[in-house]
Amino acid sequence: MEWITVLNYPVYLAIFICIYGCLAIGLNIQWGYAGLFNAGVAGFFAIGAYASAILTSPWAEGRLGGFDLPFPVGLVGAMLLAGLLAWPIGKICLRFRSDYLAIVTIGVAEGIRLVARSEEWLTNSARGISAIPRPFGDLPYAKAQLVYLGITALILLVAYVLVQRQAVSPWGRMMRAIRDNESAAQAMGKDVPYRRLEAFILGSALMGLAGALYVHLARTITPDAIDPMLITFLVWIMVILGGAGNNRGVLLGAIIVWVIWSTSEIVTDQLPSEYALKAKYGRMFLIGLLLQLVLRFRPEGILPEKLRKESREERPMGEQASATQATGNIIN
Repeated sequence: MEWITVLNYPVYLAIFICIYGCLAIGLNIQWGYAGLFNAGVAGFFAIGAYASAILTSPWAEGRLGGFDLPFPVGLVGAMLLAGLLAWPIGKICLRFRSDYLAIVTIGVAEGIRLVARSEEWLTNSARGISAIPRPFGDLPYAKAQLVYLGITALILLVAYVLVQRQAVSPWGRMMRAIRDNESAAQAMGKDVPYRRLEAFILGSALMGLAGALYVHLARTITPDAIDPMLITFLVWIMVILGGAGNNRGVLLGAIIVWVIWSTSEIVTDQLPSEYALKAKYGRMFLIGLLLQLVLRFRPEGILPEKLRKESREERPMGEQASATQATGNIIN
């Protein structure tokens, strides 16, 4: 079974791509479809991670938990709690726009991280929660990794299919209309605040799901794992690089960014210790440079959003006549 051992790192890489794929699709719902500048991705990731850890971990003295529930219950609980907490946060924060919304969501995410670091009864503070179960965790390491890759890939596929079906439905077209011209959508009778909140909750639930998938991979969670640089920053680059508004694009962005980030770590680990720390910032520079190049030469992303354009030939004859008459009225 040596071939399984050889696949250890590629499998580990693929699992993280699936986890970041869920994060990217969640952010794409908020930013790509609804135009919501959520800079607090790490906060909802943390909510999902801690929720699943508390629900599925064995009893431990001095903190909430000990429910020892099955893995699927942890995933559902993570999504529900992230969505439930997104409701009051969205009700308060979504009245802000663009940069102001980003500032507020950064503050919310930082508040969540500080709660995780300080509330011992809830999260065991800096020591975190350990002994978190993983499906088929009693298998040998390599086989357990392969099985978990299959689980995360299946979850990502289901999330992609469901969100993609919504994106091409009237719901998706309505969200794009709200994103592109909120006043016009409101004039057509759309409940804009409700729909924006709906997208915010749905995207946050997927971010919570990603947190749950991560915590069952690592089998432990501490506040140090909630790094905004590794979660919020990288996910935003994935979405922008791949193409906001296109689920295939953001998944491609997740693959490209995480492969570059992970393989560059292998290179920096070979450097002498005095250069290893500096090389970490070089990795961030590499990702930032990639983003700058994309924004300069292809600002719409590698796979841009495909907007449905109805040509004149596709219109019924009655609509063509109405359009011609309207044009003549404007000219006259």
